[in-house]
Amino acid sequence: MNDIYRGSLSAGSLLETGRLLRRWSRQPEVITTTLALPILLLLMFDLVLGKSLGSGVGDAADDPIYGFVPMIAIAGAIYGSTGTGSSLFKERESGLLRRFWVLPIHRATGLVGRLLAECVRAAVATVVVLLLGVVLGLRFEHGWAGMLGSLVVPIIVIAGFTPLVVAIGVSAVGDKVVELFAILVLLAMFFNTGFVPVQDYPGWLQPVVRYQPMSCAVDAMRGFTLGGAIATPLLYTVAWSAGLVAVFGTLAVRGYRKAARS
Repeated sequence: MNDIYRGSLSAGSLLETGRLLRRWSRQPEVITTTLALPILLLLMFDLVLGKSLGSGVGDAADDPIYGFVPMIAIAGAIYGSTGTGSSLFKERESGLLRRFWVLPIHRATGLVGRLLAECVRAAVATVVVLLLGVVLGLRFEHGWAGMLGSLVVPIIVIAGFTPLVVAIGVSAVGDKVVELFAILVLLAMFFNTGFVPVQDYPGWLQPVVRYQPMSCAVDAMRGFTLGGAIATPLLYTVAWSAGLVAVFGTLAVRGYRKAARS
């Protein structure tokens, strides 16, 4: 009985993942936040700010593209989840979550399937950003290993932020809070180590910039692409994601159950 129960969870989660991905592919707001916005932001940052922020000495370590690409990949992964958070709120309001709740499927199918779908969405968006970065001059000093590592980091980040987005999306004021969360994500793009080096910020702000989750992930991706420290920023990124899951995981489960029963 337990084997059948576990099998139904895996099969149902994959079906839910496919349903969400097909639905998101037809939703303009998800496509915009996941693909169009990161592409436009990377082009804008590189074309408008690249020359002014670069040293002009031809050293790859000083090329802003190695900060811009990770920053846009991470921000795009997080910001894209706001579109799916709005979608989850609409499913709550329309009663779709309630209908799923009474179906003969594992109760965790909706949450696990959404987590998997978010990871796939983040991976696709990251691939697009990395490919555009290569066109703009990005190179992988660690070869294929660096490329795969750069792809994994945003997935780790979004795995941590998904419970937060779910907890917001299923709340009664989810639509308003999702908009506020999106603004905070865009604001964080100007206060991380991918935008400018941490020493360029005021002294009192440097610890906040250095250890905020986006900076940790950016530094890890920079290590995979350009070379340098990888273990420490990657460990901080995993710790941030695990912490978010620990804090918001229970809230997401409770909120989802309450929304499905309402």
